[in-house]
Parts: sequence; structure tokens; C-alpha cells
Amino acid sequence: MFQISNTLTIPDEALEFQFIRASGPGGQNVNKVSTAVQLRFDARAADLPPWLFSRLRTLAGRRMTRDGVIVIDARTQRTRERNREEALARLAELLRQAAERPKPRVKSRPTLASKKRRLESKKREGDKKRLRQKPVD
Repeated sequence: MFQISNTLTIPDEALEFQFIRASGPGGQNVNKVSTAVQLRFDARAADLPPWLFSRLRTLAGRRMTRDGVIVIDARTQRTRERNREEALARLAELLRQAAERPKPRVKSRPTLASKKRRLESKKREGDKKRLRQKPVD
């Protein structure tokens, strides 16, 4: 079990690691050692609450497939273990963000003073533009 928070844990069956070759500079090592990690997290198999799954879908964006699988690539570190830890940390952060419920917006009205300031500003801008025009004969 992968512990995200006090109330949220992910079963190991929902996580799948695949080691691939990293691209970019690195000399001979990069061509023969598969150190990059592709973490696949099946959000549907993790049995998440519906509200959490929908928030996760929104936050994950293109990282989530149509099947509900989140794919995270980690290739910045030089070893498999550190790339694996980085991928898990990124998944945990994504799940923590999804678990935070956004505060509901409280409707508010502009104050009378702010309305007056806005109208005065509009009047000044209009006067400035009117002065730029050619005078009417």
C-alpha cells in the first residue's frame, strides 16, 4: 500500500512501473541502461471516491488517458530508484492537490466607492481619447 495521506492509500496493484531508456545527453550509459521510469496509475482500479476521481481527471489533464490511467514519466535522475521515487512523489502531490476541496466562492458586490472610481476612470480615459480627435469645424 502506498500512503498518500492519513485517509488516502493506494493499493500496489494500481501502480505499474516500466523502465525505459532516457533520452538526451549522457554518453554511452544512456544508450545501454534503462533508467527512466514510466509510472502508470490506474485511477479506476484504485477505487477512489467519485468526487476525487473527477477532480483528479481535471488536474491530471493530458496525463490521464481515456481509460482513467495516469502516466507519469520521470527521467531527470541518473538511477532507477531515484526516478521511481520522483515519479511516486509527483503522483502523491497530484493526489494531494485533488483531495483538497476548493473553497466555495462567496458572492460579493462591489462597493459604491469602487463603482465611482471605475466610472471616473472611464470618464478620464474617454476625455483623453476625445482630445486626440481632430477638432470639428
